Amino acid sequence: MNRISTYLLLMSLGIIAACGFHPVYGVNKYTAIGVEEHLSQIEISGIPDREGQFLRNALIERFYRDGRPANPKYKLSMSPVSESLRDLDITIDSDTTRGQLTLRITMILNDKKTGETLLKRNLRSIASYNIIDSEFANRVSEQNTRENALSDLARQIEEQLALHFKRQS
Repeated sequence: MNRISTYLLLMSLGIIAACGFHPVYGVNKYTAIGVEEHLSQIEISGIPDREGQFLRNALIERFYRDGRPANPKYKLSMSPVSESLRDLDITIDSDTTRGQLTLRITMILNDKKTGETLLKRNLRSIASYNIIDSEFANRVSEQNTRENALSDLARQIEEQLALHFKRQS
């Protein structure tokens, strides 16, 4: 039984290795320039409001590992963060016990030299939180949920850009 398990494991590893998957990040035999190099060459435009500032700071932390670029090749601009709140799980007494927050943003990546739009995506993040009797706890919970959703949007933006640059190489 042990030999069969070992054989199946080796076969599955061989199949995975032969299917053409290769890492997105880093330099390897498939790419001469890593995705990180492309991300570090993006100028991030300002985004209005407090949520936009939080999102921009999260992107700066993700993209600029060695400082901001002196001569960026690309420009990333985003629409203002659009937010909607919904009450979920309403009790018989019309009390809400759960809230849902949806954040939406449109990102556009342009080539700074030509002005050509290289990538445009509409992204959204949905998060929910508990609503209790304490107004202060509800505000803190909602703000924490908002920050988590913004961090998720930053992750999605990085992922979309990484996949775009990986396809180009």
